[in-house]
Amino acid sequence: MPSIRPQARSLLVLALASSIPAADAAPDPAVAEHVFAEARRLCEAEAGALWGRSLCGPVMLVDPADAGVVASHADAGGVLVRLGAVYTGTLPADAVMSNTAMEWSGTRWTQLLWPVPQDPNMLRTTLVHELFHRIQPELGLDRGEAGNRHLDTFQGRYLLQLEWRALARALMAEDPAQRRDHVASALAFRAERRRLFPEAAHGETALEINEGLAEYTGVRAGLAFAEQRRAHGVYSLAAFMEAPGFVRSFAYASGPAYGLLLDEADPAWRGKLDADADLGRMLAAALRLDPDAATGLAARERRYDPDGEVLAAEQARERQRQERLAGWRRSLLEGPVLVLPLQSTRFQMNPQTVAALDDVGTVYPELRLGDRWGELVVDGGAALVHADRKRAVVALPAGSDGLRGEGWTLSLKPGWKLVPGEREGDLTLAGPAR
Repeated sequence: MPSIRPQARSLLVLALASSIPAADAAPDPAVAEHVFAEARRLCEAEAGALWGRSLCGPVMLVDPADAGVVASHADAGGVLVRLGAVYTGTLPADAVMSNTAMEWSGTRWTQLLWPVPQDPNMLRTTLVHELFHRIQPELGLDRGEAGNRHLDTFQGRYLLQLEWRALARALMAEDPAQRRDHVASALAFRAERRRLFPEAAHGETALEINEGLAEYTGVRAGLAFAEQRRAHGVYSLAAFMEAPGFVRSFAYASGPAYGLLLDEADPAWRGKLDADADLGRMLAAALRLDPDAATGLAARERRYDPDGEVLAAEQARERQRQERLAGWRRSLLEGPVLVLPLQSTRFQMNPQTVAALDDVGTVYPELRLGDRWGELVVDGGAALVHADRKRAVVALPAGSDGLRGEGWTLSLKPGWKLVPGEREGDLTLAGPAR
């Protein structure tokens, strides 16, 4: 699923001075040439060492404001126009615009939103992350995501953060025995979380394969030195504890940590991967640990949260979450709503703000949702996508014309109109007559 990349995931303070010219309001061909050259340098240096095939391929920079494109290659369909060393044009209105891999005009692209990161290390890790996504399906390493609603609960979040603290200590440890001890603690917190939430293993491993491997690849091939990679892994684990939500973003932190630890424990681990792999279990096997041993949890909790600061923060957040859930139930379940049918959906969202609403579905406070009927933009409001992914809803305030509400706007394509929904007060959409 394409997403707006979380800024916190790559803020590695290793090079404060930028070597990239300041970004203008639209993709600048000179900056684009620099980005394309950097992508080519990184993928040629990696030379297929990690995954057995080159990461090199067509790259495009896209301005989300007007869909303007600057690309490294010509498209197979001949839409783009050459301008010096680059190619320019405009994406169609219904195209996905995100940091992602995409098919367009007969070519498979790595797409990056403009402006690109100006910190050199952030740019490099982002570039390689997205270059990996372009080849990921060919490697058989993409999985359907099942959601991770448990990571919006008190217990799910707390145990994840304890796992992260143990992983950070493992990455910092110089002594192999100490590293193994911290990994054992991380796996114990992971096992307890999955005992409490039996569905957790499926959803977590899917996102760790889909996004965790991409982020690991960004760190491994984007940063030149082992010390940089470990520092990045530790920083990401710490920075993500400040993220407002973990449901769709946790693997950006967990993936590099497990991947870098696996590099130490079993350098051949990537060759043993398939789409059903569990990175935690692979690390446990490499270190001869029991991945299901959730033992000594009280002592481990005191070790990684000695002052109880994480516990207190999560207890306060849980109180706030319950208030927020009550408000969403009133507005998105009990009150009048606009119901949007989903068939050929395009998502752009901020994975750090995604939250679960009971077992009903997922709430997106920041979302750009496109379908046959047009586009819904949510910025500071709330859209609920039901678990069956057949419909999305937004709250209809009193007197709304159905095209805008608190924190959202709807743009309809010609021929589509608003009609009464199944419940009194609801609205839905009807398409053009056939």
